Amino acid sequence: MPTEPAPPIRPRRQMSARLRLTLSYAVFLVVAGSVALFGFYMALHLGLGFKLQSADITSRGELRDAMLVAAAAALLGLAAVGLGGGWLLAGWILRPLDDINQAARIAATGRLDHRIRLTGRSDEFGQLADNFDHMLERLHDAFLNQERFAANASHELRTPLAVTATMLDVARTDPEGRYDPALLERLQLTNDRAIELTEALLRLSDANAVTAVSEPVDLAALAGGAVEELEAEAERRHVQLHAKLEAAPSVGDPALLRQLVGNLAENAVRHNRPEGEAWLATHIDAVSSRAVVQVENTGPSYTEETAAQLVQPFLRGAGRTAAQNGDRGYGLGLALVARIVNVHDGELTISPRPGGGLIVTVALPPPAYRR
Repeated sequence: MPTEPAPPIRPRRQMSARLRLTLSYAVFLVVAGSVALFGFYMALHLGLGFKLQSADITSRGELRDAMLVAAAAALLGLAAVGLGGGWLLAGWILRPLDDINQAARIAATGRLDHRIRLTGRSDEFGQLADNFDHMLERLHDAFLNQERFAANASHELRTPLAVTATMLDVARTDPEGRYDPALLERLQLTNDRAIELTEALLRLSDANAVTAVSEPVDLAALAGGAVEELEAEAERRHVQLHAKLEAAPSVGDPALLRQLVGNLAENAVRHNRPEGEAWLATHIDAVSSRAVVQVENTGPSYTEETAAQLVQPFLRGAGRTAAQNGDRGYGLGLALVARIVNVHDGELTISPRPGGGLIVTVALPPPAYRR
């Protein structure tokens, strides 16, 4: 499923605004020409009526037919001029709407640094473009402030947590044994979890700050490293880890993409059932030429709706409670994956696996891709 909800689908228009304006202009010209020709015809007919009284009817009929042919030719000419001129005129008038529409599409992907900067216009389109640029500027500043706050807050949390960890280490090694070992152990675990959560928030903040990617990277190599790191844990958890890694070159930030693949592989192993299985595969999509990494695992059953919600921060597969195997996640793994995919202009799909578990697919741009 998409990482973000798609905009509502509007009813398909029968014709574009440009075509409607073109046809309206052409119809106007035809109607105006028809009125002018009718008036000319009546004036000519009445004026010649007295002069041609001595002429035979055949001469007057031939004259009338000739006028009708000329009038039809004039109308066709006016229609051609109206269609051609109307199309060019409508394109010139509505050209700013194409720029605004393109900027809206870019902003919908999460990029807020793009601006229309429409020049030479002081009409309603120019005002609309300026207001849209101003809105993007405000949104961009708001997101930057949010990311900066998250990063600063996480950094500020590091220091007291590190001090607490040092104090706990000292208390545990107290030669007089004045502290309850069980309490110290629980405090140490709690502090370690707080430190790990802070580090996860920092990584998420770093991912939010990424605006450009350019280095070549092979998802197969990153996936191979993740498999090696998880072999011992998979064996300890009695999870069979299968890997089918084909070359999948792409472009991006190697550190963030390594984090992406590692998070997906860890989730497949840790959020599994006893004697379960996990599959990790990489390949190139034959149709889009995108680099694809797909992770599949056995585990709890999900619906389409609950699977789509797993990218929300602090939301875990078992809700906001402990997992069945006793581990507690922080609910940031897939949120971080979704953000990394977004800044790399990729596509994330999360769907429930028949029989339980998830199928997570990430498609990233090919090596020749440029933002």
